[in-house]
Amino acid sequence: MSNRYRNFFLLFGICAIGIMIWQFPEGWETIRQNRIRVLRYLPGVVGTWLFVYLLNARAFQMLVNTSDHDKHLSFRHAMKLTISGFAFSYTTPFGSGGAPYRVMELSKHIGMPRAISSVALYAMMHVFSHFFLWTTALIAFVCSQFDKMTPWLWSLFGGYLVVFVAAILFFSYSYKNGIIARLFRILFFVPFLRRPARRFYERNRTAFDTTDANIRFLYEHPQQLWGSLALEYVGRFLNSFEFFFILLAFGMPGVSFVDALIILGFSSLMGNLLFFLPMQIGAREGSLAVIVPILFAGTSGALGIYVSFFTRIREIFWIVVGVALVKIGNKSLMR
Repeated sequence: MSNRYRNFFLLFGICAIGIMIWQFPEGWETIRQNRIRVLRYLPGVVGTWLFVYLLNARAFQMLVNTSDHDKHLSFRHAMKLTISGFAFSYTTPFGSGGAPYRVMELSKHIGMPRAISSVALYAMMHVFSHFFLWTTALIAFVCSQFDKMTPWLWSLFGGYLVVFVAAILFFSYSYKNGIIARLFRILFFVPFLRRPARRFYERNRTAFDTTDANIRFLYEHPQQLWGSLALEYVGRFLNSFEFFFILLAFGMPGVSFVDALIILGFSSLMGNLLFFLPMQIGAREGSLAVIVPILFAGTSGALGIYVSFFTRIREIFWIVVGVALVKIGNKSLMR
């Protein structure tokens, strides 16, 4: 990636950090009023994501290094691309900023098709791991809150399981046969886009075919493929500790890790359904305002908003770290 584009990402990240801090005035007041508990549990909230990112980075490194090239991405640089990539994903609509950043950094070393295939496969793996998290949270809810299950909830959960099975089949087919060209060809049926999309596809057909060939190559290495999925899932599972520490900070009675897992699953599901919102503004707050009173009877839905303040602080911290890493270690990214 050229310094011009890298400086653009850096400037964009700084602006995003400023916006997040500007939209957080009530959060600072909440922290001031609960500063003792904040100081006690905030390090756990922020620190949990260090372990999550370590697992994410290892999964990303496995996929990049399994691609058909002779370059090696070190774990240190995989960590850099992971934290910076997620920082830009958090701060852009549709979570669209992280993947282009990773592709642009990697393409200089391994070429654009291989960079796209590695990043695309990791993105698919990251999304796929969310389905396993949501399924785990659903099972945890049924087991721990069985008395609250209604026919409507049973129907809703049954519908989700159908979607989960369909997702497994879709991702398995995509890994085996490649997916980039097929997804792009959907634009052929979109009014006003079909002609320019077709022209672009015809000019770059070789690149599309190469990208899908690289995805199929990765599918032929199941140890790395499913190993990266396992790492992503464990990372999502450990993420539950973030909400566990937050609930402890607010003195929730009888809080357990299972409660934190359920809250994470519900919050993650709502955040991904509203993926078009930059920084998931409003999505997390609304989801927490719904699920927290269900798990803790008599608790105000407003607590969900207070809980989101902790996650905003964590996001600001790691976005600052990710943006700072944009300008570090780029010359020796891969060897």
